[in-house]
Amino acid sequence: MQAVVLATGNKGKVAELSELLAPLQLKIQAQSDFQVPEVAETGTTFVENAIIKARHASKITGLPAIADDSGLAVDALNGAPGLYSSRYAGVDANDQDNIELLLKEMSNCNQRAASFHCVLVYLRHHLDPAPLICHGQWAGEVSTDIHGAGGFGYDPIFWVNELNCSAAQLSKAEKNQHSHRGQALRALIRKIESSK
Repeated sequence: MQAVVLATGNKGKVAELSELLAPLQLKIQAQSDFQVPEVAETGTTFVENAIIKARHASKITGLPAIADDSGLAVDALNGAPGLYSSRYAGVDANDQDNIELLLKEMSNCNQRAASFHCVLVYLRHHLDPAPLICHGQWAGEVSTDIHGAGGFGYDPIFWVNELNCSAAQLSKAEKNQHSHRGQALRALIRKIESSK
């Protein structure tokens, strides 16, 4: 079984990605298992940041790496919080801080369309010149209140009209079926399988 380092310290992402990648028979290990320090996300796009994180984790561990960069893009805020989704309310902000700031900034806004984006990158080694890159997008809107206690990040205020609930009200299986991360992962699984 091939070991692959997952370039994130986010426990929610590790659990979600490990479960979804199970069909590939890969041994997914978080970069924190190898004491890989966080790397500065200096890219200007989700793609650039995912590649930076994957190269960093792969170089330190010597293993193939999977990294994601994801975030919430709100139309009325010109795509913010975007790349800064996890630190929207500050470097040391938690999910609740970020949610509260976004709700405050959207308080007088009628246009609430938003979409979650996830870019996944798979590097065979840290010098891989042709990484596999997949992008998933999940359309919804920012609700005016918190709904549900599941998920993580902005899930409690990400309203999915077609399902008439927030992302935080979905079961794990339902979320994986619809989410940006689930879409990107299914595409990545197909690419990895076809490249074997």
